[in-house]
Amino acid sequence: MKALIIYESMYGNTRKIAEAIAKGIGSADVGSAETSGASTAVVEVVPASHASEFDLATYDLVVVGGPTHIHGLSRQRTRQGAIDAAGQPGATLQLDSAASGTGIREWLSTLDAVDSCAAAFDTRLDRSPLITGRASKTIAKLLQKLGWTLIVGPESFLVDASTTLKQGEVVRAEEWGRTLVAVNTSPKT
Repeated sequence: MKALIIYESMYGNTRKIAEAIAKGIGSADVGSAETSGASTAVVEVVPASHASEFDLATYDLVVVGGPTHIHGLSRQRTRQGAIDAAGQPGATLQLDSAASGTGIREWLSTLDAVDSCAAAFDTRLDRSPLITGRASKTIAKLLQKLGWTLIVGPESFLVDASTTLKQGEVVRAEEWGRTLVAVNTSPKT
């Protein structure tokens, strides 16, 4: 199995989750009819700013994730707000290296229809989704409009009020990655 994880991250949390999902996918046993044994998946992790360099049709699974900004997927204005917040005097936030690049929304708007398998995730504050919103729901809808088959529902990984990943979220992301393999490689009926 070959998987591609595309993420957008402002402060590094979504990147860490993407890397953990990749670790989970890569550590999962992938049964192969040709070899009648188990093998591991090949996984690549790239920021949205470099996603256009990849041929999506060559992947068995594409996983897309981003941070939740103002109830949904980020926009140029909300990304600039996050960049400005990190630049404030006394700010402890550290910008991700790809924070000012192309976001998930813009990248998705450049795609043609694709008939393949996908999954969507986000990072968001640890509050009710009715209050915070969920970027993963928007990502999932956009992927479905492009013809992708979602193999699982959108997933959220939580940060606290100081924009730090909650304890256990990285481990949960690894487990989710293994689940994606199990679902994607199970026989279709």
